[in-house]
Amino acid sequence: MINPEEELKRTIGVFGLSANIMNIIIGAGIFALPAIVAASMGAASIIAYIFCGILMALIMLCFAEASSKVTQTGGVYSYIETAFGPYAGFLAGIFTVTGTLLADAAVSNALVNVLGSAHPVFKETLVRLLFLTVVFFGLAFVNVIGIKQGIGLVKMNTVAKLIPLLLLVIFGWEAVSVTNLTIERFPDIQELGKTSLILFFAFQGCESGIVVSGEVINPKRTIPKAIFISITAIVILYMLIQTVAQGVLGSELPQFTATPLASAANVIFGPVGFIILTVGAAISMFGFLSGDILNNPRTLYALARDKVIPINALAKVHPSFATPYLSIIVYAFIGFLIAVTGNFESLVVIASSSILIVYLGVVLAVIKLRYSQKSGPDEFTIPGGLTIPILSIAIILYFLSNLTQNEIIGTLIAIAVLSLVYALIYFSMTKK
Repeated sequence: MINPEEELKRTIGVFGLSANIMNIIIGAGIFALPAIVAASMGAASIIAYIFCGILMALIMLCFAEASSKVTQTGGVYSYIETAFGPYAGFLAGIFTVTGTLLADAAVSNALVNVLGSAHPVFKETLVRLLFLTVVFFGLAFVNVIGIKQGIGLVKMNTVAKLIPLLLLVIFGWEAVSVTNLTIERFPDIQELGKTSLILFFAFQGCESGIVVSGEVINPKRTIPKAIFISITAIVILYMLIQTVAQGVLGSELPQFTATPLASAANVIFGPVGFIILTVGAAISMFGFLSGDILNNPRTLYALARDKVIPINALAKVHPSFATPYLSIIVYAFIGFLIAVTGNFESLVVIASSSILIVYLGVVLAVIKLRYSQKSGPDEFTIPGGLTIPILSIAIILYFLSNLTQNEIIGTLIAIAVLSLVYALIYFSMTKK
């Protein structure tokens, strides 16, 4: 069971946590997403954003309730471990860390590619290696020396990545053609579902943003409030971005699969707009990495803290900086190795499906905790009884049903392997 007493300092407020969640969710995807969605639904794309936004809001309500009941560092791992025990927590923790490490590797390589398109020196192998070294270990250093420094960098990155997007939205309206926004055909439920499945992954990331719950001031109130603020802001921002991109580029939007927002900015502002949005994409990628290296090592820390994995060193907190410094260093090192080798493509499908399984675990944990723990007066409880948790389960199962046979088999194999690893750890520890 989780020890409520931790050595970490509670210094993160509503603004800091909201920025942390938004920084993770608003990654590089939104800079390419509008073209992908428009290719399948055209001007009706905005309906998919509304649909997916509502679905994600239901799931995030479950996150808000779980976060108000379990306030220790660890995020989704802590919720699931508290509700269902160490085995379920082990699977959730490993799936979460694996998925985020693969995402970090992919985004860091995409960042190098963006820089390489701006200057050919970044295409050289040695320069690429040096750049990735500086990114991973530089961010690790910032987060080791203090949570204030880490969350401060996240705040700066969040503001920096929002500026070009807000400029596009605010000044883009003058170039919007109403004709381009005319919905000629409404999508059927199957088409809407497929598009929403793509959008679902653009909305995910809240699970990483709340891993730092053990360092949040008044977490029972702060975490639900930050979730509501960030998710609402992101849904509105995504809808506005899609509307401007569609309104400016019209039927040509699907052609700009690599740089739809930069291409829209080129029409609105001229060549300088293309540069601003391209730089914004690079900042967004760097911001994503800074947030991930702030948040996700805390899952490793929590797994070691609760002795779910037998590596006590990962549970150590720095005596001066009050940060889980060894977990941060190990996480950054593994992420760096995956990024420089690039051998992660085969695991991406497992990472994407595993996050859905983790979401399902959180929703089930909410139901379990309602009946196994007495609710405090200051805890957030979803109104409507079990209606929203049950709807959330149905939504997640619907998304999982869209996985291919290979993805399902790969996920089941991963669960079987991890179960065997957990059994070996459990029996080795019980013999001591």
